Amino acid sequence: MVHSVDFQQRLNLAAKQLTISLTPKQSELLLEYLNQIQRWNRSYNLTALKNPEQMLIQHVFDSMAVEPTFRNILDKNTVNNPLIVDVGSGAGLPGVVLAILHPEWRVHCIDAVEKKTAFIRHMIGVLGLPNLEVSHTRVETIEPLQADIVVSRAFASLLDFVSLAGRHIASGGQLLAMKGRHPDEEINILHAETPWQVNAIYPLTVPELDAQRCLLSLNCQGNP
Repeated sequence: MVHSVDFQQRLNLAAKQLTISLTPKQSELLLEYLNQIQRWNRSYNLTALKNPEQMLIQHVFDSMAVEPTFRNILDKNTVNNPLIVDVGSGAGLPGVVLAILHPEWRVHCIDAVEKKTAFIRHMIGVLGLPNLEVSHTRVETIEPLQADIVVSRAFASLLDFVSLAGRHIASGGQLLAMKGRHPDEEINILHAETPWQVNAIYPLTVPELDAQRCLLSLNCQGNP
């Protein structure tokens, strides 16, 4: 179990560093989510990470790190009750974390692996998240979702991301890719082979993680 005072304090400090207003209830839910990942991981291999310490930083903090950018984008566009679609969500990252942080956001997690969507569905009940929805399907097979933000940290290729998930953004919506190092080669291929362009790159700081992270915003300059 990871409900330790140490983890609680580190979670609160991470939220403060990221300018996230974290209530005691939200902190409790994030730690319970971490417990549930660890518990399910023993049988279902939801994530390659096995250590709770690594999970806290590389899963929870990493997902929290995108929240300020999401918040700024949605505030700037004055979007109320926005729809966030998390593609290739895995164990619900960043979707479940965002649903906990923002009960007013509608979050839809999509994954093609049934054990992972079963876990997310379980989280909806265990954590009491009526704003969270999950679909066991391939993102390219469902009707366009008209999302305000489509996000993924799962796609190895920006080319795959735009071709499979791009049609799910609403007019004025944002397609956002979570990446590690600045992916110059991927961006060059994207610009050369598609009408999609990287129109902004947001550097991300993940608390307690000494590694480069960035969030790429993509938009389509013509017919996809």
